[in-house]
Amino acid sequence: MSDEMLKLSPMQLDALREIGNVGAGNSATALSQIINRKIDMSVPDVAIMPLDEVPDVVGGPDVMVVGVFLRVYGLAPGSVLFLLPKESAFYLIDMLMGKERGQTQSLDFMDESALMEIGNILAGAYLNALSYFTKLTLLPSIPALAMDMAGAILSVVLVQLGQMGDHALVIETEFLSEDDGIKGHFFLIPDPGSLDTILAAVGVK
Repeated sequence: MSDEMLKLSPMQLDALREIGNVGAGNSATALSQIINRKIDMSVPDVAIMPLDEVPDVVGGPDVMVVGVFLRVYGLAPGSVLFLLPKESAFYLIDMLMGKERGQTQSLDFMDESALMEIGNILAGAYLNALSYFTKLTLLPSIPALAMDMAGAILSVVLVQLGQMGDHALVIETEFLSEDDGIKGHFFLIPDPGSLDTILAAVGVK
C-alpha cells in the first residue's frame, strides 16, 4: 500500500464518497426494480482499512454470507464484492422465484445463477455510473459466487489482491429493503494504481 493512499485528503475522500453515492444509487434502483420493493441505501463510507477488518463491517468473520465477486477491467481496474447474510440471500431467492418467505433453505444451481446475475446487474449499474462520472471505460468480469463465512470469502479476495499489500481503499454501501428482509453490503475496492486515475478523472488530484 502506497503512503499516498493512506494520506488521502478530505477533498479526495469527499470525491470518492460522491462517486460511491452515484454508483450505489444506480445499484439500489436496479435492485429495487428487480424485486419490486423500495431499497434504502446508506451514505457510502470511504475508508482505508486492513483487508482482514472488512468482515467486521458485515458482522464479523464467522457470519455466514453469500458473496458475489467480480474483477473490474479497464482504465481503473479494481474489485467489486457484494455480500449478503445467508438469510437475506435466501429471502431474495424466495422473492425472485415467487416462493413463500422462508421456503429457500439452501442454494441450488439455478438459485446461484440468479444471485450471480443480480450481482452482475448491480455491478454493471454501479460501473455505468462510475464510467459516466469519470469518462473511464470500466468492464466487469464474469461473477463468481460463494457461500461461506465472511472471513473465508474475504480470504479469496485477499488472494486476488495479494500483490497489492494488506490495506485497501473500500467504498462500502449498505442496502436495506423496506421490510428489512434483505440487507446487503456492496464494496468497491479500486486497485491502488487506479486511485490516481479516478481522482484525476474527476478533477481532484
